[in-house]
Amino acid sequence: MSTRVRALCTFPLVILSLSACQAAPPAGLSDADKAALRQNDEVFATSANAKNFAAAAVLYQDDASLLPPNGPAVQGRQQIQKWMSDNPPISDFKIEPVDIDGRGDLAYVRGNYSLTMTPPNGAAIHDRGKFLELWRKQADGTWKIRWDIFNSDLPAAAP
Repeated sequence: MSTRVRALCTFPLVILSLSACQAAPPAGLSDADKAALRQNDEVFATSANAKNFAAAAVLYQDDASLLPPNGPAVQGRQQIQKWMSDNPPISDFKIEPVDIDGRGDLAYVRGNYSLTMTPPNGAAIHDRGKFLELWRKQADGTWKIRWDIFNSDLPAAAP
């Protein structure tokens, strides 16, 4: 058999061997991971309604970013907690996860929220909107928010 024919015959075997060596993609989220993420969002809403911003902030990674509407990004867990406590009081805060998915140690939760905010010396404002959270699974198996963005479905107030 000529060298050329031998090379042509072995080429498909080499390709097959290389493709078999490639790592399989990470598995999707388990039902337990999805349940943990739903539970974390429930803890967040309960904590925010109770004005327990320390308990809400503990769900964020130390280096997390909160991307609120109409303002700059808030960097880091401590600053996120401060941002929450500096805002007018909220009540009736509800989170409704619509989609939870991910791979390996990365997950996202997309959903809707509603709340009532009462500014000092002002009338209560009812808001509803949507959010997207990106979560990272920690070495201890817990999930922490890395990126959090939300915005209102209501039109912006007139200047």
